[in-house]
Amino acid sequence: MAKLTGSLTTYPARAAFAWYLGTIGIGTLFLLHPAVVRPGRAPLSLLDALFTATSATCVTGLIVRSTANDLSFIGQAIVLLLIQLGGIGILSVTTYVTLRLGRSPTLRHQTLVTQAVGDSSGHVRELRWVLRSVFLFAVGSEIVGFVVLLIYNPWQSDLADRAWQSLFHAISAFCNAGFSLSDESLGHFRGDVIVNLTIVGLVVVGGIGFPVVLDLWQQRVRPRGQRWMHLTVHTKIMLLGTVGLLLLGTIVFLILEWQNALRDMPWTERLLVGLFHSASARTAGFQTIDLTRLTDATLFLLILLMMIGAGPCSTGGGFKVSTFMALVLSSWASFQGHEKVTIFRRTLPPESINRAVATALLFAIVAGGALTWLLAFEATGHPHPGGEGRLRDALFEVISALGTVGLSTNTTTTLERSGRLIIIILMFMGRLGPISVFLALSRPARTPHIEYPKEDLLVG
Repeated sequence: MAKLTGSLTTYPARAAFAWYLGTIGIGTLFLLHPAVVRPGRAPLSLLDALFTATSATCVTGLIVRSTANDLSFIGQAIVLLLIQLGGIGILSVTTYVTLRLGRSPTLRHQTLVTQAVGDSSGHVRELRWVLRSVFLFAVGSEIVGFVVLLIYNPWQSDLADRAWQSLFHAISAFCNAGFSLSDESLGHFRGDVIVNLTIVGLVVVGGIGFPVVLDLWQQRVRPRGQRWMHLTVHTKIMLLGTVGLLLLGTIVFLILEWQNALRDMPWTERLLVGLFHSASARTAGFQTIDLTRLTDATLFLLILLMMIGAGPCSTGGGFKVSTFMALVLSSWASFQGHEKVTIFRRTLPPESINRAVATALLFAIVAGGALTWLLAFEATGHPHPGGEGRLRDALFEVISALGTVGLSTNTTTTLERSGRLIIIILMFMGRLGPISVFLALSRPARTPHIEYPKEDLLVG
């Protein structure tokens, strides 16, 4: 067994994997305590506690028990703590603490953290600075969101309640978790400009990725006209991809729902709803309208956005914006007959394109397997006679879980035991996608003793 798994000390990726699993386990035990539910409410079952702990730690937002009405203040606080640990990343937190205590990390440990937060220096002191910056940036962003919501007071309640509401939603938004202290999510504020822009801002900042933030921060000292030129290709691709997907999602959402779900709203409210759901689908999980009112075309749009997700090394999930952009650039280069993929006077290495293809393919395979299981063994959603809507609801639920989004067409609570276990596994795999890669990197590469002749494969 030890030969297969290796030492957790020697292989830090596996240690991080164990930490995530352990946090979910501890969170589950805490959520089983009767004090986490309101008086008169039934305690959480083991499966419900495990589901809630996984959803919070993996910053997904799918729920089987109402966070607002079933959980007490203690239960909500436990959920918020799990969201914070999962959002910032137990890997970053524990490594930061290790470095602050003066322990000397191994080379594998340095490599793991370097790839996790996007720093290429590999120097212990630099890693300490990077991790401290990541932590301060996350907490600072949440504090800004908290202060804005606290002062604005959209809940029109007393100081203690609005402080808790503001803190909970600010952390949940930055961590792209989607948990809300209302069963209608943020439906009460769909026309509120301040609330919508604050939540969208936190979602985008939390989901763009720490490497992008660090790169932008490091280039701030340069003259304004030279900053874009000195940004890394990854940062440029992420900025263009994020803005492009946000605008495209908003426009398509508005076109599809202008005379449907948005029909009775003022035009300003329609714009806010479109912008909000375009941002939330990648991968925040908040909503301001009932998703069951949307057309199948709009739900498919949200599925595509949930699949793409946010940026690498961020609080979001999905197979990542940079992966999507790499696939688009590679396809465009192939259509033009170019052997190499170039952008911004830089050539993307074949290894990056191969990883993008492998990531997207693995995402599709896992989603396809889970979807098949749900369709075969679960009565998902609320299908009409003849099964209408069953495939749509099951697909939406699977992608939402694997992309750690949290949006649902009211399907989650209808799942039976096996279906909930599948969703739990999907949430866990969706959040630990990068760590799975690190697990593979932790194994020594095998050099083949025999090299066979090459032969082309007909594709397409």
